[in-house]
Amino acid sequence: MSRLDLTLPTALLAHQPPEVRGLTRDGIRLMVGRRGDAPTHHVFSELPLLLRAGDVLVVNTSATVPAAVPVADDRGLAIHFSTEHPNGTWLVEVREDDGGTPHGGGAPGARYEIRGGGTVTLRVPYSAGRLWHADVATGMPGGVLDYLNRHGRPIRYSYVDRDWPLPYYQTVFARHPGSAEMPSAGRPFTHRLVTRLVTSGVVIAPTLLHTGVASAEAHERPYPERFVVPETTARVVTHAHHDGGRVIAVGTTAVRALESAADETGAVRAAQGWTDLVVTPERGVRVVDGLLTGFHEPRASHLDLVTAVAGADVVARCYAEARDRGYLWHEFGDINLLL
Repeated sequence: MSRLDLTLPTALLAHQPPEVRGLTRDGIRLMVGRRGDAPTHHVFSELPLLLRAGDVLVVNTSATVPAAVPVADDRGLAIHFSTEHPNGTWLVEVREDDGGTPHGGGAPGARYEIRGGGTVTLRVPYSAGRLWHADVATGMPGGVLDYLNRHGRPIRYSYVDRDWPLPYYQTVFARHPGSAEMPSAGRPFTHRLVTRLVTSGVVIAPTLLHTGVASAEAHERPYPERFVVPETTARVVTHAHHDGGRVIAVGTTAVRALESAADETGAVRAAQGWTDLVVTPERGVRVVDGLLTGFHEPRASHLDLVTAVAGADVVARCYAEARDRGYLWHEFGDINLLL
């Protein structure tokens, strides 16, 4: 796993959405890192000036669902719904209902009654001490997603100072509900900024990956997630490379989806299903030329993917400078463009 020798002061954790801090969504800070050059510093709204006509931004159209539901018997617990597993169970996590402190309890067969009359029954552990395979009964014809839309709230962790309504966790690209946590690299985009990008010759191409929970404490490898790369996106990416354009993924989720649809030569085909691909520096990337992403915890598994795109030296230089210049971390924080 890629690790950074970096300690984050709590002041660098984004406790609130930028709108609450008096900024527009695209008014956050943007650092650009390139191999061989010192990082440069910008405002996110300057992104059209930093890209070239013919570049392709690949965005994730997954919408965030309110995936946290309190346990009904007043035990001070909540269930975080992560991912619907291919075998029909759900991956869930039991956490303290105080902003996301990990809960070390849970046992096979444990049954939790949750708000609105639903039940969650733990079956077998999926990851040590955290995620479980669980059977979920909601009593609703629309299933778990319908239940969550009625009774859930967005997942938040303890560095966020309070619960925020679901619209704060949606991006302008959100079309298909399914992500337990926001595909946050797309959050700073506004409709006006997208228009400026398109009129400057940058192509916006959709993909889909429903992301599960990725708590800051666990630093786990990614697990299977549902993805779709449409035929139109596969063609756009292929043409961009043929014509000398760059393919820049908006978020680690877009990288995982694109790389899951590529063969060993880097050719992208339309694909959908479940991906268990883990992008590491040893594997490298075959499709992506750049990445827009937030700043990740120094020991987070996401850094393997980030390093695969940009290289360890660039990532280390950007993160050290971000800390020294007061950039903000996590889903409501600032953004790093790595080319």
